[in-house]
Amino acid sequence: MTRKMIIDTDTASDDAVAIMMALMEPDIEVVAMTIVAGNVNVKQASINARYTAELCGKEVPVYEGAAYPLMREYYSAEFFHGPDGMGEMYYPDPKRPAEKEHAVSALIRYIEENPGIILVTLGPMTNVALAVVQAPHIVKNVSRCVVMGGAANTVGNITPAAEYNIWVDPEAASICFRSGLPIEMAGWEVCRGAANIVEEEMRYYKEVIDTPLSHFTIDCNASALKTNQEWLGDPGIGLPDPIGMAIAIDPSIVTRKSKHFVEIETEGTFTRGMTVVDQLNVAVHDTDNVSMWKPVNEDGSPHITVCWEINVAQWKEMLERYVRMTVD
Repeated sequence: MTRKMIIDTDTASDDAVAIMMALMEPDIEVVAMTIVAGNVNVKQASINARYTAELCGKEVPVYEGAAYPLMREYYSAEFFHGPDGMGEMYYPDPKRPAEKEHAVSALIRYIEENPGIILVTLGPMTNVALAVVQAPHIVKNVSRCVVMGGAANTVGNITPAAEYNIWVDPEAASICFRSGLPIEMAGWEVCRGAANIVEEEMRYYKEVIDTPLSHFTIDCNASALKTNQEWLGDPGIGLPDPIGMAIAIDPSIVTRKSKHFVEIETEGTFTRGMTVVDQLNVAVHDTDNVSMWKPVNEDGSPHITVCWEINVAQWKEMLERYVRMTVD
């Protein structure tokens, strides 16, 4: 029996690869994609999502949502992914149009209609926050909410303290993290270093595997590759969203995880969007500041699953399996 999934995304290069993985996985049925402003504007992200679905030979409804964060000025990541979000490849426009229904309405409806659905967020959490505020009862229907976002007690990638997806709309992330959604946080730190696709692997994808999906995986990340090396000093292509999707598809890829209280910083001058993870469970004993840490679970136990480490070899095997697939 296939597992149903809904993907909320600001589709740019690594999002597109993550979407491809979900669409090519036989055990997953992507019932819809909802689009949020982030890496690129909503219209461009919608185009990218619909193009990716067509490349994979799939018919998936795409719903456009929040064009701006809840309270902040919108800040795109075109500097990283290119103006088209796809490495300046400027792929053809998709044939299927976006749906007319708003993404927030669609999120609520699909989650209501599909108890046990998996929710994967690959961008800022604005749509999801609006959905759980309007219909808080939907959280009980979500079996897993895999969030590619945050940086657990480590360095950020948009500021020294914050990861981009959370930083863009920290208020939305805070709402979601306090909503009762069964969040599994796949932070930026698990998606770096050895998890990157390096130059030798890129050549292998294009020259040896040599499929439309293997070329797409490398080509659409051309801008990200260049900026990743120049700005962050990381070798190769970092693929945070595909790693988040790998965790959603096969949780066994996570080799170390634990539950914690996690709060999103919304007021700090230097720490906007920081994911404050209570790694040592000090909040339980912090009588002076106990009111700051608001338990979500009725028994007061930590409620956010933080993924600390993944099996890198397993992750790369998964990605290779998908890019080798032929499209019907």
